Amino acid sequence: MESLFEAFSKRNPEWEIKYQNTIMDVFAEYGKGSTQYQEIRGKLFGAGYEMFIIAFFIGLYADKKKALIADKSKRKTCGQPIMYWGNVESRNLRIGYGRIREYIFAALVARTDVDFIAFDKGELKIGKVVDMLINTMEEYANFGFSFIQEKLEDNPNYFYNDTAFVRVFLDFLHQDKQTDNVDVEPEEL
Repeated sequence: MESLFEAFSKRNPEWEIKYQNTIMDVFAEYGKGSTQYQEIRGKLFGAGYEMFIIAFFIGLYADKKKALIADKSKRKTCGQPIMYWGNVESRNLRIGYGRIREYIFAALVARTDVDFIAFDKGELKIGKVVDMLINTMEEYANFGFSFIQEKLEDNPNYFYNDTAFVRVFLDFLHQDKQTDNVDVEPEEL
């Protein structure tokens, strides 16, 4: 029997076409994979799914989702199933990072409202659970794409810094710490 992770890994998540020209084509070699010329062209990422992963983690760290447009003709896929994301290594170009799929899956299991007891009992089918996980993934990524687009509209050069994306994640972590450290005064009796 196929595991939930295996079924999830066979999927190819979608994203909105409106981000093609402004994000995917700008930052990634979408549809071309990773090439030795990507730095020459100013691309920060290789395959399009790498930009999708960044957008997903932005949504996850911000803990914000945005539903995809209902019109499926205005959506695209990442080009290949999740099972192939980060699995290619090349001598001069990059080291594989396949474990990222497991981290994404674990985050989705934690953040998706799935009745795993019903799933374990067979009352909830594997396809339905995978649909729920992928939907959560796409919504987090869609928020991330929207966030990136807004930053680029405010400052077209915002992400053209070696640490720009790291800074975004650190800002989210810093915001969390600020809300955790808010002093709450006790109510008067």
